[in-house]
This record gives sequence, C-alpha cells and structure tokens, in this order.
Amino acid sequence: MNHLDNLGDSTTDDEAGSQTTEDEMPHRQAPAAAPPPPPSAPAPSTGRERPHYELRHTLRGHAESISAVKFSPDGTLLASCGNDRVVKIWSPFTGELIRNLNGHTKGLSDIAWTSDSVHLASASDDTTIRIWEVDTGLTLKTLKGHTSYVFCVNYNNASNLLVSGGCDGEIRIWNVEKGKTLKKILAHLDYVTAVHFNRDASLIVSCSLDGLIRIWNTTTGQCLKTLAESHDAICQHVQFSPNSKYILSTAHDSAIRLWDYQTSRCLKTYVGHTNQKFCIAACFSVTGGKWIISGSEDNKVYLWDLQSREIVQTLEGHTDVVVAVATHPQQNMIASGSIESDLSIRIWTDRGGA
Repeated sequence: MNHLDNLGDSTTDDEAGSQTTEDEMPHRQAPAAAPPPPPSAPAPSTGRERPHYELRHTLRGHAESISAVKFSPDGTLLASCGNDRVVKIWSPFTGELIRNLNGHTKGLSDIAWTSDSVHLASASDDTTIRIWEVDTGLTLKTLKGHTSYVFCVNYNNASNLLVSGGCDGEIRIWNVEKGKTLKKILAHLDYVTAVHFNRDASLIVSCSLDGLIRIWNTTTGQCLKTLAESHDAICQHVQFSPNSKYILSTAHDSAIRLWDYQTSRCLKTYVGHTNQKFCIAACFSVTGGKWIISGSEDNKVYLWDLQSREIVQTLEGHTDVVVAVATHPQQNMIASGSIESDLSIRIWTDRGGA
C-alpha cells in the first residue's frame, strides 16, 4: 500500500520504497546513535496529533436547505448555495454576508470557484449553469445545454474548462470563454452527483446514483475505468486527492473510501458517521494534520486521521443533517452547512495546542 502522507506533493513517483502506511510500521526502539532522518522524511508526530476545532461563527440567511459551501482559493471568501435559488458570499473571518448572487429560477445544487477567486459557477435545477463575477454580483454567462437539473460543477485548475453533471446521466465539458459545450458524454444511467478534474485536467472522475465511479479522458471523452461500490454502497460524492493519485468517495452504506484508481484498489475505509439517504460530501484537510472531513445524518461533522482511519474529532452544533463541508486552503478552518430545519453554516477553527 502506498504511503499517503504527501497528498499535496507535486512529485509523488518516489514511493516504491515506502509500501506501508504509517500505522502499519513496526514501532522499534531507535538505536542510541541513530542517523538523522533524510530531509524528506515526515516528522514522527505527523498524523498523530489531534485537531481541536471550535465553533467560530454561525452564518444564517438561507431560507431553504443548503447544498454546498466552498472557500475561495485565495481564502478570503466563502460561497454557499441552496434550494432558495441564491448564492451567498460571506466573509469566513467575520461571518458577515457580503452579497447575494440572484438570477437562477430554481434551486441550486453546487458551486465552484475559478482558481483566481474572481468568478464562481453555479449549477441549478433550472437546467443552466451561471458564471458570476463575484465582486459585482453580475452574471457573466449563462451556460445552456443540459436538458434537466444540473447537479454538480467544477473548474479545472486553469479555469478555462468547466465540467458539469446532470440528473439525466449526462456529463458536459464546457469552454468557459465561449460558454459553449466542448463535449457531451452519456456517462451514467442515473443522476451524476459529482464531477471533478484531476490536477492537470487530463482526467475527470464522476459518480452517480447508478452506483458507479468512472474515470474519463477529458480530451476524447472515453471511459478509462469504472470502479463499482458494493450493491448497498451507492456512491454520491467523489473527488481526486490534491496530488491526483487517489480518489475519495462517499456512499450510502455510511462509509467513505480512499481508492488507488490506477489499481482499482480501495486503500482505506472511514466509518462512524451516518450516511444512508442524503448526498453528503467529504473532503481532505491538509493545512495541519492530514484529515478526512465529512458531514453526517446525525447532525455532526466528523474528522478522521487519514492514515489510521481513527475518528479524531466530531463537531456538534448543527440541528439537522450536515450535507456540505469545505476546508480553507491555507488555514485550519472548516465550513459546514445543514439542511432544513437548521439552515445554518458554521465556521470552525482549530485552536491548536495539545
């Protein structure tokens, strides 16, 4: 099993010598005159420190169930969307509402930022994707082509491509500048609930309520690989790890899985939360310790140690199902969003210390 510490590294092809994960390494007494570790070796405590997240702000304003929360890549803003047809832009540091992005005529399922934090895309049940200029609140483009609800959306790192998934099983790849469909893929037999580019945008991962995770060649639209969860594990969220070597999936058997998609092997399974009904997202946290973070149908946010799979913290305060979570790109900060009857977004920060 490959070492999973360096999820954000740009070069991860040097792993042949570390075929065990940290928690599987034998614990031996070091010799008295042990040589210093090589510079690339992780600190012994990495992955063993516990997080200490505490509630910092509670953001209220959405009138119907929240579906997504996303920090801007520069870390200055938080966007949220929900069934009330509005995208809200907040300050994660003060908790204040900065502006509303109005224009969609039906509820929203997903949002995605451009890498420069200037524009935001939103996916709606009105069958359109809107691209917003966040500072002005204006719609720059309305992307039309989906014939049914648009459930998920993501930019590539260069932010010149957008990928979207619909409830008719279709994936579309868009030229952002022209606002036109580049490629239409009949990808799944049910709702496409998540789509995500890898780091160089050569691949797209998708998942669907048909139970399948699929990897696509962005250029050709060809399906390169299909990963199947067990029959009771309908997948409903999927994403590449920051270094694009792994895939993180959530499923309705109350389990989150980390896959090596090149070998089709499930490397880790994270359990303890409840997820049997809703589309609940999970995400990586790599700003401090290496955690997996997810919402849950028991109204909590769960944090697991990526290596040991141990639950290291649960965040309590929401009063309904937590369907959306996001991690700040630079700081130890988590945003979580809940459905009716809660309707709040909560900002959690790690106070540090032992």
